Formats: sequence, C-alpha cells, structure tokens
Amino acid sequence: MVKFLDLKSQYQSIKPEIDKAIQSVIENSAFIGGEHVAQFEGSFSNYVGTDYCIGVGNGTDALEIAIEALNLPKGSEIIVPANSFIASAESVTRTGHKIVFCDPNLDNYTINIEEVVSKITSQTTAIMVVHLYGHPCDMDPLCDIAKQHNLKIIEDCAQAHGAEYKGKKVGCIGDVGCFSFYPGKNLGAYGDGGAIVSNNEALAIKCRMIANHGRIDKYTHEFEGRNSRLDGLQAAILDVKLRHLDEWTTKRIKVADYYLKNLKGIGGIILPKKEWWAKQVYHLFVIRTKNRDELKQYLKENGVSSGVHYPTSLPNLVAYKYMKQREQRPLGDENNHQLLSLPIGEHISANDSEIVVNRIVEFFSEKNSLF
Repeated sequence: MVKFLDLKSQYQSIKPEIDKAIQSVIENSAFIGGEHVAQFEGSFSNYVGTDYCIGVGNGTDALEIAIEALNLPKGSEIIVPANSFIASAESVTRTGHKIVFCDPNLDNYTINIEEVVSKITSQTTAIMVVHLYGHPCDMDPLCDIAKQHNLKIIEDCAQAHGAEYKGKKVGCIGDVGCFSFYPGKNLGAYGDGGAIVSNNEALAIKCRMIANHGRIDKYTHEFEGRNSRLDGLQAAILDVKLRHLDEWTTKRIKVADYYLKNLKGIGGIILPKKEWWAKQVYHLFVIRTKNRDELKQYLKENGVSSGVHYPTSLPNLVAYKYMKQREQRPLGDENNHQLLSLPIGEHISANDSEIVVNRIVEFFSEKNSLF
C-alpha cells in the first residue's frame, strides 16, 4: 500500500527528539506560554525571514486575527481565490468583511492576477493570496497592484511552509503571513496550531493582544480579544520538526520531479506547472484528468491512496449560496471535478513513486485499449 500520508513513520524517524521535547514540557509544566513557545516563535520567524512570529491556536484563527489587526473598514471587500479551503473565505466574513471571489490560474492553481485587477472596486481593502498546494503566488505584480490601489496583502501560507518566491520565503512578502500547523501540513503539530508572521511591529503586537484576551500583561486588558494560543507541547514538537523541514521538503521535491518526468506525455493528464521563480514545496501534487473518479478508484484497488483537494470551489458551497455567484458563472468549478492529488511526502520511497507512476500508466493504457 502506498500511503497518501504517513505521520507514524515520520514520528518514528525522529522519535528520540520528539519524546525528549515532550518530556521537557511536562517536567517544566510549561503548558501555556513559556520558553518552548518563545523558542519556536523565534526559530520560525528566523526561518521565514520576518521580525515577528505569534503562535496561535490554529491556521483559521491566524487568518481571522491578522485581518482584525489590520483594522480595515468594516464591510470592506477582500479578494479571495475561489479554489482554496473554506478557512480562507470564512476568516473574511467572520471579521465583518465581504468576500469577492477570484478565479485561480489553471497551470499552478494560484490566484489569477488579471482576475484580481478586474475585481478591485472602491470598497476593496485587501487581497488574500493563497500559496495553494505549496506553490507561491506571483508576488511582484500582486504587490504592485496592492501599492497602486492602497491594498493590504494577507498571505495564506497554510500549505506552503518553506516555499519561496524569487528566493524569499512566503509569509515575509505581504503585510502579514498566516500558517497552519494542522498535523497533515508539511510542518505539522500533533494537534491544532498556527502562527502569524510579520515585519510590522505594531501589527504583531496587535495580533498578540487579540490572541490573548486583548492584553500583553496578565490583567491589563486594553480591549476584548480572544483565547487563541499555541500551547507549549505543540511548540516544542514544532521546534524539533522545523529542524527537519528542509530535508523533508527536498524529499518531496524529488518525488514531484519523478512524477513530472515520468508522467509527462501521458494522454489524459495535465501536470502542474513549476514556475521558474518558485520553490514549490509540494504540500500536494495535483494532476487534472477527466477520468479523475475512475483513476482514483483504480489506484485504490491497486494499493495507491490518493485525494481530492477540493471537489467544490468556494463560491459553489452551500455556505456561500447567499452570494449568488453560482448564478453568474461557475467560478473556479470548471476543473474541480478533474483534480486528483497523488501521494507525496518524505515517506514516499523511490519504489513507491515508481508504483504510483506504473499504476497510472496501466490505467490509461487499459482505457485507451478499449477504443
């Protein structure tokens, strides 16, 4: 069986380090705040290349807190790509703003710049760029657009830990970057966790206060905030795993390169495009095929796990029916029924990669022989 994700084998590969880190937290009773959280925040801000990092409860909280801290006019519009996880969109409405959905590119699945320009109105205050599947967005033109229209850029980096745009890591390019440490991420905790990164000191302080009941010191609440803190256990675990992230990323890229080389030219498959300016960290390796459901079933029957991310674009979810964008045109939905995620990760061996490719080749060979 070629597993889509194997967190157990990842743990076993670094078990002594993880166990030691967990034991340290327990012995010191450093469960909320403390040295382990501070250590990880420092390590992660250095890794990303920002001055500040605030650990929070999860990636969705990171987005909501970041948007709130930007102090945008209530009811203003934020442009969001149509192909993403719902957290990208719900963080906008839950902070009192309006979503304007924008189509993605069909080659690397990131936000389409021409579409962004067409969506800007006098009410637009920010663009949420989602570095989807681990591929960075084309940030230079997006930053130019933001500067021209006085817009903020929120980087949703939930799937892109370590991804780079022209040598800069994602999260340090826009006004604020938001990360998720959900267990299945390239850098994942053993529970929920998230982080906000920025080079803006005032913004970072505001984010930290919002996440901790509107305070810095214990009882000096300056406004109503919320409770969203990265706990000591998760911080200690993440600090260990961060030291291995680049090695794991290299292995992911090796698997992706094998897929790109050996699936090239197979009729019925569209492979993801790797841009020259991008370090794509391949949180997911997504292909497109009109035979998606048949191929997925064939792979399952032949010992290969796969996934679908995402079967329905955000504007077409029931949650956003009220926006009536479904009635205008199927934003982002033209190809959602064709997307299939292949197994990728540091757990995928050379033999596993070969098996995945062989099964796909077999499927299309059998299918073509029927005609």
